Amino acid sequence: MGLKGFVEGGIASIVAGGSTHPLDLIKVRMQLQGEKLPVSMNTQPIHNLRPAFAFHSHSSTIAMPPPPRVGPISVGVRIFQTEGVAALFSGISATVLRQTLYSTTRMGLYDVLKQKWTNPDSGNMPLVRKITAGLIAGGIGAAVGNPADVAMVRMQADGRLPADQRRNYRGVFDAITRMSKQEGVASLWRGSALTVNRAMIVTASQLASYDQFKETLLEKHLMNDGLGTHVTASFAAGFVASVASNPVDVIKTRVMNMKVEPGEVPPYSGALDCALKTVRAEGPMALYKGFIPTISRQGPFTVVLFVTLEQVDLTLGLYPYFGVHLTSDYDAPSKSSVWLSILSMQK
Repeated sequence: MGLKGFVEGGIASIVAGGSTHPLDLIKVRMQLQGEKLPVSMNTQPIHNLRPAFAFHSHSSTIAMPPPPRVGPISVGVRIFQTEGVAALFSGISATVLRQTLYSTTRMGLYDVLKQKWTNPDSGNMPLVRKITAGLIAGGIGAAVGNPADVAMVRMQADGRLPADQRRNYRGVFDAITRMSKQEGVASLWRGSALTVNRAMIVTASQLASYDQFKETLLEKHLMNDGLGTHVTASFAAGFVASVASNPVDVIKTRVMNMKVEPGEVPPYSGALDCALKTVRAEGPMALYKGFIPTISRQGPFTVVLFVTLEQVDLTLGLYPYFGVHLTSDYDAPSKSSVWLSILSMQK
């Protein structure tokens, strides 16, 4: 499929990322719960969530205990009441850029590797190769898209800060420009090791499991190839990806969101330090904070992603992008028959 694999993967990813952005924002806010809060001395204490500065000592701040932990619905309602409905789409420009860079790369590379590694006789690719292809594609895609990922996390988390401490980025390019000037170009790849690890896990579990679930459903004749199969396989793939990636995602969010002041000791020295401090302070289940909004977002995201991808392929008259090899028992419709079917339904 070549370049088309990148284009179609990018289109599907942007549609999926944009439509599920509010759920992703709620997930980020929940993952930051439990970090100790500083409150500016010239503002009244508020109950918004706040990043960790427990290890900072500054004359203008005082340490405050974290607010009670709340669920995704409460977080969403709080954002709506205190910041307005537009706040649910904070960082949407960064999401679009991230999907353009990260997901376009990973989806396209996965397709390239799949075409090369598919058994020409059976038309299928062994599960181990699917996982390997996902690991490679996800890692490269994450490295390309990390600057947009950092900007997205910061823009999504900004509303939880006291007003005088917000970054107030005007958009993703403003965020990237200001980070480069104020914190150095290296800040754009802060948490990149975590991003790469998470992306490798997500891509391997998401794309490989979607392929595997779809192949099983069709080969066992449990379902016919169509929208129902695509939704079932993609939601199952989303669940697998959520379980596998949530711990890394929590650490990634906290490392990316931490604010490093000149001359001050950072809250976390790295991913391992962040993981240890999180577990010691909040318990091991803290690594699954935000799991409900994660699966609530990952499920619909994966469904929209693959259903859109399959429909784009169908519209272009191409064979299914993901799925089983076409045999005499299951023949894909030709381009002409697809369009004839569409026209007949419109009559």
